[in-house]
Amino acid sequence: MTLGMDNRKERRRTVLFICHNHPSVRPGGAEAYALELHRYMRDSTCFESVFLAKGGPPLSHVGRPHMGTYTSLVGSAASEYFLYTDGYDYDWVFGTIRHDKELYTKHLRNFLLGVQPDIVHLHHTMFFGYDILREIRNTLPSAAIVYTLHEFMPICHRQGQMLRTVDEHPCSEASPMRCHECFPDISPQTFFLRKRFIQAQLSLVDLFLAPSDFLRQRYIDWGIPASKIRTEEYGRTPPEVGVAAPEPRGSRNHLSFFGQLTPFKGVKVLLEAMAILQEPDRQASDPLIRALELAAGGPSTEESSSKARPHVRIHGANLDMQPGTFQNQVRDLLEQTRESVTLVGRYDHSELPALMSGTDWVVVPSIWWENSPLVIQEAFHFGRPVICSDIGGMAEKVRANVNGLHFRAGSPESLAQTIAAAVDTPGLWERLRLGIDPVYSMDEHVGKLGEIYDELIREREVAYAS
Repeated sequence: MTLGMDNRKERRRTVLFICHNHPSVRPGGAEAYALELHRYMRDSTCFESVFLAKGGPPLSHVGRPHMGTYTSLVGSAASEYFLYTDGYDYDWVFGTIRHDKELYTKHLRNFLLGVQPDIVHLHHTMFFGYDILREIRNTLPSAAIVYTLHEFMPICHRQGQMLRTVDEHPCSEASPMRCHECFPDISPQTFFLRKRFIQAQLSLVDLFLAPSDFLRQRYIDWGIPASKIRTEEYGRTPPEVGVAAPEPRGSRNHLSFFGQLTPFKGVKVLLEAMAILQEPDRQASDPLIRALELAAGGPSTEESSSKARPHVRIHGANLDMQPGTFQNQVRDLLEQTRESVTLVGRYDHSELPALMSGTDWVVVPSIWWENSPLVIQEAFHFGRPVICSDIGGMAEKVRANVNGLHFRAGSPESLAQTIAAAVDTPGLWERLRLGIDPVYSMDEHVGKLGEIYDELIREREVAYAS
């Protein structure tokens, strides 16, 4: 492993990673990446690393282990901790702890003083509150603060999804009046104050990292100075078992969905697309299929005479945590498509090699902008082309007709058309596999972060000394 600070002879620097959740409590993309980064850096020769995640309700049914104690170890992991927020009232509009600020001024402060990090790298402030940044700056004036932006929660009150509540279309900008249109019970004046409050806390950050150019530009448009935000892709650790060899098949008609079963991830769009493909009059001679066949050198008479029916396996969990209406819609669609869709359910990351071995295409049908979905990198790790929505970070990471296919975001008809083309076009799967580039490795990523940390630490030391 090589890092930007390998040749430094001084003591190992300490990095504190802060995240809104620990994957052992509830799996999620940002959480998985943050923990993977921590453990990789912990095992390096240049950094000490500590991981702090929010513990207790609502993500966990288990609260503080002892009265009066607000921190505890995560199992037996000596460098991983929970900070419990039991009893503190979280304001979802402003992203702050209401009234009693002892969570910051007492419990968090004591933890920061105990760890004494040189760098505090945040991956989320949800449940902690944006005020955590001010406490970090007050308690550790010489420490560098880095903040990776995983989605758009500072910009958008709707869980950072930037989807209009009025029509479920992606939102291209935020303003007090437009936000009020989505949330009529919250005044434009409140949204104006919300932005001012959040930006005041974020101004304490030394450097923001954006895993996609798309997200970086969104935040620049919102008000973060361009000089304070850099694009830095997620690094990933290669699978220990190597790349899964594709199962030999005559047709590449096995598709998989990996992710949370939420409205924003587009699982309903995928199921509606599969319902369309089950219709007996589904046209395999769609213009998209013909265009892709021509790009592949023309259709094979033998192959095109017997089109394979696509089958989707859905790997994901937390449907039971979604709104009742959405749960009922998904269950009805699963019953309607039971011949072509299999709900596998929750999976462990260690199972990915086996699951990918039986997968030809990975489908990413999110209806929101996304940023840099880890599932795309995972698919590319295993040499699987991706079918994704044509917006945001997805369209940036998946190049249409190079390493995957795009469809019109939120459109079951467009997705059905694209799935049919993917399955029915001879040679397409093989050609797109050849277009997949190596995934940005965690080793390269940590090396780059080491250089960034070193630069920021020097700047903070100079500023603090003066």
